[in-house]
Amino acid sequence: MPSNRGPDLPYSIIASVTPCPGGWLVTSAKLHAATFSPEDSRVLPKFSEIFEERPQFAVIALNAPIGYPDDPAEPRTCDRGARELLGRRSMTVRNAPIRSTLEAGMVRADEHLDAISLNLLPRYCEVAAEMLPFRQRTVYEVHPELSFYVINGDTPLKRSKKTEEGIMERRALLEKRIPGVKRILDNPLRGVPLSHLYDSAAMLWTARRIFAKAATRIPTDPEGDSEGLRKEIVR
Repeated sequence: MPSNRGPDLPYSIIASVTPCPGGWLVTSAKLHAATFSPEDSRVLPKFSEIFEERPQFAVIALNAPIGYPDDPAEPRTCDRGARELLGRRSMTVRNAPIRSTLEAGMVRADEHLDAISLNLLPRYCEVAAEMLPFRQRTVYEVHPELSFYVINGDTPLKRSKKTEEGIMERRALLEKRIPGVKRILDNPLRGVPLSHLYDSAAMLWTARRIFAKAATRIPTDPEGDSEGLRKEIVR
């Protein structure tokens, strides 16, 4: 596992990254032995800036597709597997765009995508432009509902994050499992929906699992796409 730990840096930094209004919501934490210290969330305008951070992130849990299918009639195995696990929350896992949709950073309509995915295509193009197989040593595709699924004892959440009850359900889980999580949840950013902060906190928990080599892949033996990127979701 890559680490940014050095002789003058006795800790590692992990991060969750998710698309948001204005760019990318980045939530990080310092790890030193059993100490887990969340930091203030912030927004970076471009995905490429994540790789310019110093010190570098040891693990990045990314809420965006990394490996892409070539045929819209054949969704990724990881998307199907995630939906099977999530049951009543399965509708939150959307099919990844096909690679031909992401042409040289130019977005075009894709009739196989839902409205939310179409709206996020510019962000997905940013990821496609930056991702190469070697970056998957550090950058892992995750999904916030899968993060909450694992935090909740491998059980799907009952309510949508768009409801007050859903927010309360998520907060209770996060406060129970993540030390210092209030620093993330109680420091809103202008223009960033509150639900994004809750998602980012849950994904940061998954980043910690990845760093500790406790995370699992969907599927266990992922396929590669036409550019050699693994088509997987990590939880």
